[in-house]
Amino acid sequence: MNHAFAHTLKTFHTASGKTGLFHSLPALAKQYPGIARLPVSIRIVLESVLRNCDGRKVTPAHVEQLANWRPSAARTDEIPFVVARVVLQDFTGVPLLADLAAMRSTAARLGRDVSAIEPLVPVDLVVDHSIMVDHYGQKNSLDLNMKLEFQRNRERYEFMKWGMQAFSTFGVVPPGFGIVHQVNLEYLARGVHRGKSGTANAGGAAPVYYPDTLVGTDSHTTMINGIGVVGWGVGGIEAEAAMLGQPVYILTPDVVGFELTGRMREGCTATDLVLTVTEILRRHKVVGKFVEFFGEGTRTLALPDRATIANMAPEYGATMGFFPVDDKTIDYFKGTGRSKAEIEAFEAYFRAQGLFGVPVAGQIDYSQVITLDLGTVTPSLAGPKRPQDRIELGQVASQFTSLFSKPNSDNGFNRPAALLHTRSGIQAGGAASPAAAVPRNPPTPAGAARMVVEMESNKPTLAAAHSEALPATLATRGITIGNGDVLIAAITSCTNTSNPSVLLAAGLLAKKAVEAGLKVQPHIKTSLAPGSRIVTEYLTQTGLLPYLEKLGFAVAGYGCTTCIGNAGDLTPEINEAITANDLVCAAVLSGNRNFEARIHPNLKANFLASPPLVVAYAIAGTVLKDLMTEPVGQGKGGKDVYLGDIWPTSEEIHALMKFAMNGKAFRDNYARVGTEPGKLWEKIKGVQGATYTWPASTYIAQPPFFDSFAINSIADKRDLAGAVGQNETETVHSARIMALFGDSITTDHISPAGSIKENSPAGQWLLSQGVMKADFNSYGARRGHHEVMMRGTFANVRIKNLMLPPGPDGSREEGGLTLYRHPKGQPEKMFIYDAAMKYLAAGVPTVIFAGEEYGTGSSRDWAAKGTQLLGIKAVVARSFERIHRSNLVGMGVLPLQFKAGDSWETLGLRGDETIDVIPAPDLRPQSEAQLVITRADGSQQALEVTLRIDTPVEVDYYRAGGILPYVLRQLLAA
Repeated sequence: MNHAFAHTLKTFHTASGKTGLFHSLPALAKQYPGIARLPVSIRIVLESVLRNCDGRKVTPAHVEQLANWRPSAARTDEIPFVVARVVLQDFTGVPLLADLAAMRSTAARLGRDVSAIEPLVPVDLVVDHSIMVDHYGQKNSLDLNMKLEFQRNRERYEFMKWGMQAFSTFGVVPPGFGIVHQVNLEYLARGVHRGKSGTANAGGAAPVYYPDTLVGTDSHTTMINGIGVVGWGVGGIEAEAAMLGQPVYILTPDVVGFELTGRMREGCTATDLVLTVTEILRRHKVVGKFVEFFGEGTRTLALPDRATIANMAPEYGATMGFFPVDDKTIDYFKGTGRSKAEIEAFEAYFRAQGLFGVPVAGQIDYSQVITLDLGTVTPSLAGPKRPQDRIELGQVASQFTSLFSKPNSDNGFNRPAALLHTRSGIQAGGAASPAAAVPRNPPTPAGAARMVVEMESNKPTLAAAHSEALPATLATRGITIGNGDVLIAAITSCTNTSNPSVLLAAGLLAKKAVEAGLKVQPHIKTSLAPGSRIVTEYLTQTGLLPYLEKLGFAVAGYGCTTCIGNAGDLTPEINEAITANDLVCAAVLSGNRNFEARIHPNLKANFLASPPLVVAYAIAGTVLKDLMTEPVGQGKGGKDVYLGDIWPTSEEIHALMKFAMNGKAFRDNYARVGTEPGKLWEKIKGVQGATYTWPASTYIAQPPFFDSFAINSIADKRDLAGAVGQNETETVHSARIMALFGDSITTDHISPAGSIKENSPAGQWLLSQGVMKADFNSYGARRGHHEVMMRGTFANVRIKNLMLPPGPDGSREEGGLTLYRHPKGQPEKMFIYDAAMKYLAAGVPTVIFAGEEYGTGSSRDWAAKGTQLLGIKAVVARSFERIHRSNLVGMGVLPLQFKAGDSWETLGLRGDETIDVIPAPDLRPQSEAQLVITRADGSQQALEVTLRIDTPVEVDYYRAGGILPYVLRQLLAA
């Protein structure tokens, strides 16, 4: 078909005279003059909408709508955003790879060309979430930790190895190269992409260029915003849609302009700046908004500093923390080894689009403007429980003292003030048995923010870790621990390990500290987990790594460690001392997350800090010491050494920066992804061939989403793209009610991510497969196996099915239970999974009823996938969380919304009724549907509800049985 905006296809030229085509926003601005004042981030999204305008998924109305974006308009419209690529980390990437593998198996079953099943945009999976800090403080810590990592994850890695060789657009960066977000910055991001050649009348066969955009399955995907790339974290189903060429739907956002003025003061770091920005933006409530940085101060920030701020977008609540492309971006691309041709095309493209350069005040219309003078930033930490709770360095000791005895409601620890300075000896031998030393991970509250939940869903449990590696016994003579003691000090996480200025600062501080005679107590768990191998290279070249190692900061792994809860355990002796005396001990880390007990279940106080301050607090050994006025420690000859004595100057740091930005070093390092991935990775032998053979595993299994898939189903009803698959009829007849839920049922209620209970359906299934309880691991770790995940659906220990009658005291029984109705109607209490299997075996459909905000929390794909696999055909709620509603449609489940004033309570539902759902035959978006309730006495009641299939393409998804069969049909028909 002819492109509705074909006149916008224009030509640009690089500095070397190469020609490229692009969909010109300046040309579109002749039709919509307001484009020139749109935020840069909105214009990049607009380019995607313009380029992908096909009249169905993306319409001219979408282009017009976004081109006419207004700063203060009501946000009711959704934009279909087609991204250039997708980035995955290993925990979230496995189930997506399993779905791709299942699609290939289905193609083979149908006698079709399996090579037709291929991601339609490039997909990169970086293995970075599986490393744990079991060993630390020694030069061989990295080797020992990686051996354990491969031992724990062999089945998952074998599966990834198959994916690498099976798909041409699916790449894997093996373990040991770095954190996904830093690898994305340094290696995966291309700046601009070259698409298909343009039409002859638009300039011949020159390629069409377009900007790099992406979604990733980690909330800190926003780090890429630091180099002018629009992208953010999404759940699995959205990532699958993007991977298969479908749009990601976003509510048209407000854009908050954050103006930076002035310059940073001597002694302040990028970490201090980002903690200040996080505090300010949390206060301004930017949840769900784009934040775009501008102003003269922004222009002074080095690229790694920008990436550090962008990384923390989930912590300040924004969808993105975006920095436009400018000369600093070009410098970064040169310093990280991008080719001359790439850089020329990148710069020429953004200049041609009018998108090059950081705007200054007055150039752009923002929904709101916030201003920060960089000169007001002071050395800071954040904590002890939330990343937005910034504390000036000089106030840390007094703040901890104050919080120690404050009640929990005031963010305190509720301990008697008189106990603050008591100390406890560590008993030799520790706990009676190794098993007793394993702390119980406190459950994440239902409905917690995505950034909180991710830590639980993207890591193995400590119990699983202990089944392979028990912590070393500590030499305990003379050691005491007390409140405020630092027991974990970690240079970790993507936030700062992309930033050479703070890592070099940590190395320089370590050098000065060692030369002054300072030491770190051996019972403090110290670790260095760089974001990429480049960090180790420049710390080695500058001669700083040996000083860090001398203080215990040896490289422990390249990946997401302490920040996500993969710090490994403390020794049994220390765990016993903490728990026996109810001590409030601390972790200090250079990460982005510090929620209570997440770094380690027994550490209640967790502080975010810059890498040099992490080293300083490791030396000090306590957060009760005021590092602004008291000595960090005693050095040679018992001399007091203060922080100012060892703090590096900006000149000292700047003098070493040339070692950090070496293009050849970056090219050589990332060339090894293909040529030298490491001996451990080379020993992993995956299945060979284009299709996966699904060997027996309790981690990976062929998902059943395509078991009844056929190329043509009811072919006379509609064309192939919208062919009916699983949902061969839109109506639901004689459905039983599976559950009656109240308000705020979260995705964690629907599909928990944490540890698996022994008496749960998932636990019982694992035991039947010969898996020991200690090896259950978490639902998050096992999300590649549907037998575990469907048994985990509605299995949260806190979920309340109000179908079950209240107890004598009015309380409701918790857990994933329901009343199964036998054919004659008599009820029997059982797990929801067990009831679902009985209903499915009898061919009886089921429905869920709920209240307000159904599906809040993280956008967890298995909350929708598990719902579908349990045979639930419809969810009727008073309102839905936006992404979960979309995910239900994406899995072929009907979301239906009560009219104002209606609810299952007003209908008097008890759970013994049967339900008919009768939508309009054409499934028109947001049309009326009829709900017919047949009560136990045979009486009937009908009412209208709203069909929450919101867009035409969602109609196609639903009729096809979901996004996956919809796309599979398209791929096999191509």
